[in-house]
Amino acid sequence: MNQIELLINKAWEKNSPMLTALAPLSALYGMAARVHQSLYDGGRLTKYHAPVPVMVIGNITVGGSGKTPLIIALVKYLQSKKINVGVVSRGYGRSDKVPAIVKADSEPTKVGDEPCLIVSETVVPMAVGVNRGQAIDLLIQNYPNLQLIISDDGLQHHALYRDAEWIVVDGVRGFGNGKLFPQGFLRESIKRLDGATVIYHDNRSDCYDDNALLMHLMPSTPTPLLSSDRTLHPQQVYAVSGIGYPVRFFKTLADLGFAVVEKPFGDHHNFTLDDLMELADLPIIVTSKDAVKLRELAKTLPHIIFDNIWVLPVQAVLSKSIYDEMDKVLMSLGIKI
Repeated sequence: MNQIELLINKAWEKNSPMLTALAPLSALYGMAARVHQSLYDGGRLTKYHAPVPVMVIGNITVGGSGKTPLIIALVKYLQSKKINVGVVSRGYGRSDKVPAIVKADSEPTKVGDEPCLIVSETVVPMAVGVNRGQAIDLLIQNYPNLQLIISDDGLQHHALYRDAEWIVVDGVRGFGNGKLFPQGFLRESIKRLDGATVIYHDNRSDCYDDNALLMHLMPSTPTPLLSSDRTLHPQQVYAVSGIGYPVRFFKTLADLGFAVVEKPFGDHHNFTLDDLMELADLPIIVTSKDAVKLRELAKTLPHIIFDNIWVLPVQAVLSKSIYDEMDKVLMSLGIKI
């Protein structure tokens, strides 16, 4: 993680007084966002209307909220109902700006790490592109029988018309100081949640009503990055992460009994062999998202260090109310279950 990003993340975590110096930048950010949205809402700029229903799943905060595991769980649910669902994403961090189909053997540098993870877990038809409309067009050209498209993120992508949208909120992290980026980690004002369908990512079910739209992540036993039948027992480890909010990952490992040495990198970090070589004295545990890039790196730069890397799989556990809400969305869109 570069020093500026690390400093800001630490300041957000501690609600540092130094953040007040960033208030003018936050005011400019908020003004630009409002103008951008008003141009689309007022019809000055044209929104893309897809030929099939589009559901946006996003968040109003910078950093991870559990959105990707939620999308994976929902795609699997829709597939179990024999619904032809597809997914589009910006494909953050990809080198190619031309829209592309994500395949099982796609490289993370070409399509993004999260799209690779989603496709590897679900084999769902998926396309990536900065322009979501172009990504959807490409997806439908290749998969003309799609009934529903889920946009991974894109809540603030006002150029895309959406038939439904869900906002994922990390109930534990909350909203920090409630300020817009960069003074805080909000992409939009908390007022954005008024009247919205909010999915709360929180394992403290006792803090919510019985019918709350609630999810949590359930970790499994760490598995070797490369194929093996070895087992890693709780011990001191390096927790290496290139995700937006690594605190949750570190805490999960600690709850599993590991003595964690935290090694955070920037979100969507492109790992190099040098990043790993100095960590050879302890086992390394990474997230499934980072594992996608590390497996690719192991193909091009094979080294014994990769035998020392483990992956912590997590699975989103959704409340019944979320599945019920999904069924309501399908019915409102005229999609038979």
